[in-house]
Amino acid sequence: MIDNWIKEIKENPKSKSAGMILIHNGIVRETSKDRKPVKGMKLSYNSEKLNKIINEIKQREGIVEVKVWINEGYLKVGDDIMKVLVAGRLRTDVFPALQELVGRIKNEVVNEEEIF
Repeated sequence: MIDNWIKEIKENPKSKSAGMILIHNGIVRETSKDRKPVKGMKLSYNSEKLNKIINEIKQREGIVEVKVWINEGYLKVGDDIMKVLVAGRLRTDVFPALQELVGRIKNEVVNEEEIF
């Protein structure tokens, strides 16, 4: 998936101004934030909110492309939760955009229920 996203971006003439691609790959860890052992999690998300946020980030100065995939359903330890890619002109454009995007997905888009 990530390799295909990168290939798409590099082959798109609109992406010639991109000088950086950052990727986030969130995974289910074996402990909760308060260090309790976790068996897995149930994850769902709101696709309308996700699309709205993606479009907002894409409109930023210096951002060339944004891609997001979220794994929905029952996830076990080690499974991918989400993959997020932001491509842009400079690191000063891309780093803040990726950080905001991942934070907003976690806070506004996904619903995670840890299974203990």
